[in-house]
Amino acid sequence: MMDGASVFITIQKVYYPLLCILGIPANLFTFYMLCWRVCGMSDSARVYLSCLAVVDTWYLLWVTLLDLSLVFLQPQPFWHTHPWCGVINILQFGMFYASAWLVVAFTIERYLVFRVMVSRQRHQHFRHALLTCTTIVLLSHLASIPLSWINAVVQVNLTLNGQTVTVPRCRYRDAFYSTVVVWITSFLSSGVPILLVIIFNSLIAYQLLGSGRLFTKEERRTIQTSRTRGSARRTLLLLGIVSVAFVVLSLPRFVTYCILRTKHNQKDFDRDNYSNAINVISDVANMLHNLNSGTNFLLYCVASRRFRHEIVNTFRCRVRARELGSFFTQTTMKVFSVAERREPAGRDPVSIVLTKLGTRTVPPSSGP
Repeated sequence: MMDGASVFITIQKVYYPLLCILGIPANLFTFYMLCWRVCGMSDSARVYLSCLAVVDTWYLLWVTLLDLSLVFLQPQPFWHTHPWCGVINILQFGMFYASAWLVVAFTIERYLVFRVMVSRQRHQHFRHALLTCTTIVLLSHLASIPLSWINAVVQVNLTLNGQTVTVPRCRYRDAFYSTVVVWITSFLSSGVPILLVIIFNSLIAYQLLGSGRLFTKEERRTIQTSRTRGSARRTLLLLGIVSVAFVVLSLPRFVTYCILRTKHNQKDFDRDNYSNAINVISDVANMLHNLNSGTNFLLYCVASRRFRHEIVNTFRCRVRARELGSFFTQTTMKVFSVAERREPAGRDPVSIVLTKLGTRTVPPSSGP
């Protein structure tokens, strides 16, 4: 009979690969929808959300697939050797930083647009958003370089297939430098972004309430019917759902990680001992945090009617294209089958006329 620890480990073995199988294609499809389909969003919002989809895809690859899925499937993963022990931290935390700060930048940008209420040029919005996203991704990876030295490759004894072997393992370096870097990273990648998202969403909500008191019914009706304002309000609704999901799914990990690095920051603390409640809670918080990188597609479907409508149109266009191709194939076969058929001698020739729906036989004329 399996104990509670074995059941929890089995759940993780199923959860993380399933999250990759569903989340990575969903993010790629979201990127396609935002870049090449009309989803009723502003140009800047499409840039932020499409960049977020790409970053979340790479996060699922580096963290969920390589670090959390293959660790259960391979006895000796490649990142337990030098130099991958340090490189994997740069790649993982670079995407960790970028994902969080893209949500922050998107929130601040929406607040400024709604606060100023001045419609700028579309290409300027697009270029500014693209420049902001590129800068965030580059700075996130630069800020992750110090994390390459928090771990070290050490030789440990493990029991594999009934035999004790010595294998290299990438372990946390118990040093003052590592502790300081981890604390700074946890606040810059989780604590500060969560606080900023809460603050600016609260300011947006306050501005929405204030706009309802400042304008008359006729003015509010004019604002709501405006194409630019309508797009802005739809984007604000989407932003609210994305921000709430970000805070709810990221906050538990931040809290549990702070507890681990404060109360249980001892060298002999066994992180894999699931009889300790903090280990179970911390791993559940990690599962929720990783879920944040694979659920944006569902959030967009729930929040945006235009996004759902465009998904339906995308698949309808493919079905119609297949039907149209089948129609042309059948029509061509009919024409060639009639043209290749030989008429018996002595009969009057007939004419074959190609129409939109098939072929039509024209009887021979009775006159000379």
